[in-house]
Amino acid sequence: SPAQPSMAMHAQKMGCAWGRLCLLLSLLLQLPGSQAKCYFQAKAPCEYEGKQFSLGESWLSTNCLLCTCLHPIGVGCCETTQHPIDFPDWCEAHYDSQTCQISV
Repeated sequence: SPAQPSMAMHAQKMGCAWGRLCLLLSLLLQLPGSQAKCYFQAKAPCEYEGKQFSLGESWLSTNCLLCTCLHPIGVGCCETTQHPIDFPDWCEAHYDSQTCQISV
């Protein structure tokens, strides 16, 4: 029947989309710096500051989160700032919100 080939093609496209989604999620969780925190917002729209994003597209938010569109299931965001974890007590960490960097 003619419906079967289109069903197979639809299933193949869905499998490919889920494969790309899994790859994106694994990349999000492997950003440089083991101290980076990642967040997932289910059903969040792929929109930031009035701009629409497509599956796989990313943007940097004003609070230094790198967000990736995972349409239709939501948005994944990870911190881009690497936090120092081992420095002397007499040192201070300074955060620059313009560059998303922390200096000690």
